[in-house]
Amino acid sequence: MSFDSLGLRAELLRAIGDAGYTIPTPVQAQAIPVILAGRDILAGAQTGTGKTAGFTLPLLQRLNAAPERAPRTFRPVRALILTPTRELAAQIEESVKTYGKYLPTSSTCVFGGVNINPQIQALRRGVDILVATPGRLLDHLQQRTVDLSRVEILVLDEADRMLDMGFIRDIRRILSLLPTRRQNLLFSATFSNEIKVLADDLLNNPTHVEVARKNAESDLVTQAVYLSHRENKRDLLVHLLVEEKIDQALVFMRTKHGADKLVKQLQQDGVSAVPIHGNRSQAQRTRALADFKAGSVRILVATDLAARGLDIDQLPHVINYELPNIPEDYVHRIGRTGRAGSTGEALSLVSGDEQGYLNDIEKLIKKRIARREPTDFHPAPVSAQSAMSSAPRPYSRPDTRPAYPGQRTGNVPARPQRPQPYPTSGPRQGSTAYDSSSRRPR
Repeated sequence: MSFDSLGLRAELLRAIGDAGYTIPTPVQAQAIPVILAGRDILAGAQTGTGKTAGFTLPLLQRLNAAPERAPRTFRPVRALILTPTRELAAQIEESVKTYGKYLPTSSTCVFGGVNINPQIQALRRGVDILVATPGRLLDHLQQRTVDLSRVEILVLDEADRMLDMGFIRDIRRILSLLPTRRQNLLFSATFSNEIKVLADDLLNNPTHVEVARKNAESDLVTQAVYLSHRENKRDLLVHLLVEEKIDQALVFMRTKHGADKLVKQLQQDGVSAVPIHGNRSQAQRTRALADFKAGSVRILVATDLAARGLDIDQLPHVINYELPNIPEDYVHRIGRTGRAGSTGEALSLVSGDEQGYLNDIEKLIKKRIARREPTDFHPAPVSAQSAMSSAPRPYSRPDTRPAYPGQRTGNVPARPQRPQPYPTSGPRQGSTAYDSSSRRPR
């Protein structure tokens, strides 16, 4: 099947050809005809399968096929795309411009962390397609700098991630301001129960598209685990960069502080690295991602903020320096490689105290990840205390015996009784005696 057979107009096919694409991915092949027919859709696919083009291409065609409802001097927002992160919003808007460059369609994106005034000016000029994060869009709505009363198409991208980030109330507030008659497109990497509830409220007789099993990892990604003491992870990482000839890698940490610390350590080892996480300004995050894509930076160290939304062409390696404590995040992390038909490799450095996380991940993906031994790696000796701290922690039943009289059994101790300030049977020694009736000293 080719894009020509999907019913796309010539301008879009020309833009697709310029981008170097010839064959649609499974989610694109299934979703594009449904959206072109004007139907609501509930689509799920593993990350990196081309969901963005799956809704961007038919959205552009429908907007240019339908007659405009307002004079050309005023361009109301006709399509709204909601997405969880700044990086994903910027990349979606870039895709809109790439695929719509031969069409008279305007677009912009709004997100937090940057000056709101340029966004206000762009909205005042009028746009057809608005890509937004929920929080910043609500800021514009409160300032009355955007009008959503003429939205014809609504897209919720990475809907499960937005719910995980606590955006459900913001989403419902935004939905209440949209016209009741519109086309709704909901795209999600997973179909949780919360997503199904939202879909029931939002979608009207939707078509279901799912091209991968729930929480599936890409078959194009080779996975491997290196077991290591926590104290040796940094040396092991540098060794693998040399031994595996890793020219570029996206490295994941659990915390922002850990990401900054690892970047400093890698720089001390002569490895070019930059961090990207929520404490960095939008300008810093944009510059870090641009430098990494350009190849001027070898290692991009990220938190799970970047587990979804980062679209990096031909990214060869993802390295889990620390495993995520939520197994689904592992699937999203390694989905940054092996995209658009390319192969990739996901390596995980696992210490003893992360064994439980590894077990949960293997249970989720329903297979055991291959273990590897690094070649010619001679780690520094680890002290007995450090070895104990990174050893697996066996589960033990909590002690339910009372620690002191009157304590309840269980994990939460009762508050001990407050001691009496003085005996009730007589005046406290060394203190003034009080008459209980007058409250005066006798």
